[in-house]
Amino acid sequence: MKKPVLRFDSVNKVKAEKDSLLRIVLTPSGQVEVDPSGRINGHGVYMAPTVETLKKAQLSKALDKALGVEIPEEVFVKIGRYVK
Repeated sequence: MKKPVLRFDSVNKVKAEKDSLLRIVLTPSGQVEVDPSGRINGHGVYMAPTVETLKKAQLSKALDKALGVEIPEEVFVKIGRYVK
């Protein structure tokens, strides 16, 4: 049996299985995108797809810090479509 692939949840500061997280990507062109497939080129960070984590990400600016750019409000709206 294969080991589960773990990734760091940048908002909650814990490791979790990659399949249970949502990837947010800073593309080479400088845009921030939601990457549910995990295949978009660029620097990716992960977060748990829950409403609580989304609110925490907006308040603490954890994703902004992890990617090194200011994330526009419309990206948080896109992320909201993928949360439970």
